[in-house]
Amino acid sequence: MNELKRTILFGGVAVGLALLAFISAPRRVTPEAFSDVGEAFFADFDDPNAATTLEVIQFDKETGSSVPFKVTFKDGLWKIPSHHDYPADGKDRLAKTASGVIGVKKDEFRSDNPTDHERLNVIDPLDETSTALEGRGTRITLKGSNEQTLADFILSDEVEGKSKFRFVRIPGQKRVYAARMDLDLSTKFSDWIEADLLKVNKDEIEAISLKDYSINERTGSLTNRDNVDLKKSGSDWNISKLSPDMEVNTTKVNEFLSTLDELSIVGVRTKPEGLSESLRKSTREGMQITREAAFSLQSKGYYFTRDGQLVSNEGEIQAKTKDGLIYTLRFGEVVYGSGLAVTAGTEKDTTGSETGENRYLFITTEFDGSAFVAPQKPTDTSFTGKADSLLTAEDRENQRLQNTYDRWVAKIEAGKKRSNDLNNRFANWYYVISSSSFDKLKLERKDLVKEKKKDS
Repeated sequence: MNELKRTILFGGVAVGLALLAFISAPRRVTPEAFSDVGEAFFADFDDPNAATTLEVIQFDKETGSSVPFKVTFKDGLWKIPSHHDYPADGKDRLAKTASGVIGVKKDEFRSDNPTDHERLNVIDPLDETSTALEGRGTRITLKGSNEQTLADFILSDEVEGKSKFRFVRIPGQKRVYAARMDLDLSTKFSDWIEADLLKVNKDEIEAISLKDYSINERTGSLTNRDNVDLKKSGSDWNISKLSPDMEVNTTKVNEFLSTLDELSIVGVRTKPEGLSESLRKSTREGMQITREAAFSLQSKGYYFTRDGQLVSNEGEIQAKTKDGLIYTLRFGEVVYGSGLAVTAGTEKDTTGSETGENRYLFITTEFDGSAFVAPQKPTDTSFTGKADSLLTAEDRENQRLQNTYDRWVAKIEAGKKRSNDLNNRFANWYYVISSSSFDKLKLERKDLVKEKKKDS
């Protein structure tokens, strides 16, 4: 090979290598891509309490659709729109989330190439133009009064190997940054509501009644199978109709009481307005039930007997506190499914199987002050307004009687108010509880007793 050919050959190889290097080398990033590194994403957002709405949108790869969750301040209350405007104990959580967004900076520039969005997991979950099932991020939107957008961004899960760092992209923009942020982004319904459903402490409960019956749904006739009554005496529990060779199973009773104390819900459904309004009134008064309300009740497993008593197809339990408050829990139909099909009933069960059984729960309360006998009132109240130095022995006795009577009145009024407040809370809702909670509460006599240990 002559010198000229050799030169041409080497030159061609050099050009090819240079071209290969150009193609395979990382794309050159211009200095202006780094011009805003270190700046805050949302510089004008500096007050976490200004946020009145939080919306978190995730992507479900199985259904290929976005899944929104929203908490908003409406009509003076925090509510969850996706769950029939159920009250949310969300102000503190929302403010904490907002605080985690305030001051978040563009710590590191990563890419301004749209083809990297899937790899960095920042594709908008609302982007219907993209066919990608992978690489979808979570979109967070915070709004203030008048629907003013305070922050809106798409973020990935935590970056591997970099604690508390996520890839972040503003919707509609190409650039992706790595940003340090500490966010609690729970979209679980149970994380946003009052966890203590009954607001009762197990140590307050002094009597339990389990009513096992069957209802003829067509005729409204009731057949009692068994009533199990337990009463607390000191630290011990006694049970009705106990045979000599049996004793109370305190372990099972304590488990029952702990379940009541810790009872939480997995879902809610609204009651018809007419029914809810009736339930806000005294449960001892007759309820005016519309056809719509009756159908709603029956669909959940609740019926009225011929004498107007509200019953359920899975029986009921009552728990009475030492302050005279009586909780009545009525168990209804099974609730199948998962996700929103259970928590809100806004979607049909798509599981195709009868798994994850839950139960409807209907709760009412009433106050029984019959155990609190009214003390004697003073016959003479002339002590009122007198200086202590002028009180006679008779005045002081009448004053003592008055103070005792006033404490009794305050106790009765407090019991009534607590019952009314709880009924107002329960009136709008059918609750859904887990099958495990149902199993621990729906007990029979045989579950609450055990054989006495024989003397050896």
